Amino acid sequence: MRSRLLRGLTILAVVGAAAATGVAQGRVDTAEIKVLHVQGKIHMLVGAGSNVLISIGDDGVLVVDSGAAGMSEKLLAKINEVSEGKPIRLIINTHFHPDHTGGNETIAKSGGAIVAGNFAQQINSRTGGGGTAFIYAHENTLRHFELAPAGQSAPPVGAWPTDVFFGKRKDFSFNGEAVVLMFEPNAHTDGDILVHFRGSDVVAAGDVYVNTSYPFLDRASGASINSYLAALNDLLEVTVPLDKQEAGTFVVPGHGRLADEADVVEYRDMVTIIRDRVEALKKGGMTLQQVIATKPTLDYDGRYGAEKGPGSAASFIESVYAGVGSK
Repeated sequence: MRSRLLRGLTILAVVGAAAATGVAQGRVDTAEIKVLHVQGKIHMLVGAGSNVLISIGDDGVLVVDSGAAGMSEKLLAKINEVSEGKPIRLIINTHFHPDHTGGNETIAKSGGAIVAGNFAQQINSRTGGGGTAFIYAHENTLRHFELAPAGQSAPPVGAWPTDVFFGKRKDFSFNGEAVVLMFEPNAHTDGDILVHFRGSDVVAAGDVYVNTSYPFLDRASGASINSYLAALNDLLEVTVPLDKQEAGTFVVPGHGRLADEADVVEYRDMVTIIRDRVEALKKGGMTLQQVIATKPTLDYDGRYGAEKGPGSAASFIESVYAGVGSK
């Protein structure tokens, strides 16, 4: 099991990095989407701008996140190929960022929901019913679709979540297994959810967990370092390893290779150590620039640090500094 897992993760890391680079640089025409069967009913699709997870079974297809808008047609074609044409019933958005929701409209229009009163009725655009697949998210995610930032237009209404929940937890059954949605407030955004497929023993983490960079805390939408760490700990509460901490519950990150509990523990510990270092320096009276100059992330920069942007060490330190106490 261990050798098969490590071999699969190595192959996926290479494929995922190449595909993500193509999308990031706008080469949608050359980017490819690759598929990995995780376990049970769950497949992971890599290269659409973010990782996408699909559940395939007798009820149809459930999609977690829909990638970037420019990859939506390729993503849809790959979903149909892997599922052998099964109808797409439901899309779940782990949060509102466009690299995770850009394909909502295209994928939803291709599918169809099942609604029920005293009887069940399929509403499916493929059969001329004019319906679409449901798009499910936390209510805070819908709010970001409705309230576009100044100077930006809101996404088309067809991309908006059609159903939301507002509590800490929501669960339902799909393809013969329990699906549990766990709301993680103010972690990466104010609307993050973890999606746990209990029968297949797979969790879609969205950007609550990534393993390609330091965390990006979207402070404009309420993210904070301590809430982010709480979300990672909640994720670890539902993961169970097999022998020697390998395999067991698999975690599909928002970006990066497939992971298990040991990977998430390592990432959680890294974030905790950096948080504690920055907090100690801030309580000692240092300004943000002075803290950055001490390089509190130095021993992790080779693994997680980007040169610039949200994944850079300076950006992460700034977010941590804003979220910890002063003297």
